[in-house]
Amino acid sequence: MAHSPEVILAQLQNMTPARTFEAPKDARGIYGLIDHAGDLRYIGSTKSSKQSFYVRIHEKHRTGSEGMSHYFSEMYNTGRMWRTRKDPATEADGKIAKALRNTFIAEYCRAVWVALPDDADIAGLEDAVIALAPAEARKWNRRGSERYDEPEDLVDTLIEKVGLGVAERAAIDRQRARYLAVEEKVAPAQIAPILPSFPKGPFRFFALDVETANGQRSSICQVGVACVRTDGSIETWVSYVNPRTLDWSCTGIHGITKHTVKGAPQFEQVLAVIAPELKGQIVYQHSGFDRSAINAACDRDGLDAPEWAWRDSVKIARQAWPELKGNGGHGLASLKNHLGLVFSHHDAGEDARAAAEVVLRAQGA
Repeated sequence: MAHSPEVILAQLQNMTPARTFEAPKDARGIYGLIDHAGDLRYIGSTKSSKQSFYVRIHEKHRTGSEGMSHYFSEMYNTGRMWRTRKDPATEADGKIAKALRNTFIAEYCRAVWVALPDDADIAGLEDAVIALAPAEARKWNRRGSERYDEPEDLVDTLIEKVGLGVAERAAIDRQRARYLAVEEKVAPAQIAPILPSFPKGPFRFFALDVETANGQRSSICQVGVACVRTDGSIETWVSYVNPRTLDWSCTGIHGITKHTVKGAPQFEQVLAVIAPELKGQIVYQHSGFDRSAINAACDRDGLDAPEWAWRDSVKIARQAWPELKGNGGHGLASLKNHLGLVFSHHDAGEDARAAAEVVLRAQGA
């Protein structure tokens, strides 16, 4: 197959990288972003028919707003190239810093791309290529790594090359000082965490999902609860959790980092909100992981495990759709395809809602 995932990945890995402005303006397909060290770090695609390689790579990833799906902009939002979007107090300095960042990316970063016909399943091929790619080649995907430290030598060279004046240099120096101040800001424990209000019932049942920072089940960094009303409608409650860990080895799965949970409540505070609401209620989990994670976090913090009537939506799905055994299985990813569910996998709120929808669909079946 000319456009198999294996062939596309090999092409991305072996072709000569080009500058972002060289990306084609009349082609779409799968592309990769190359960092300033020359390493492939992100694999993406031009899913939209309105976006060419040039628009997606040069006009979005390079110059787009940091903190969104513009990976060059986010990964190099650091040091003298840092700015806070829509901050009127630092807008003037921030514009200079962002312009420097755009120039840095154009000068030192690169991209590769494989053009595909318009009738190709670009989104499907993207997923398949990412699944095949080594971890280092998709390190930026789903915010799998933190932004870079400023490559100071390269930035110094660039400043001389473009001839920044005294006023501009002062502006980017102020931005670096602000960046360092933000990074070393008040410890999360000193910040009053903001917890969303839990939805008001009555509810038929609940579904709960968690994400963890690492392989330790107690390292919960996000909790989602889907609340199913008597009419089958679903309201979702979700909160990040500060797991107080330095090990974020699962970031590549869900995209949550230590920066994401800065200022978030700790597990004990989250449990204090949801435990009374779910007490004595039926709570579905999709497999046994979520209950074991809640119990592990309780054990770590010296808390009593909550008194919930746990159920497993995987068992419900096996009874409703036995044909999936050995044919994709009954995980959420497989059920998503089989049932046509719409959700973003590995987000606690989205996965909890999906588990609730599985139970509702199974009851209908």
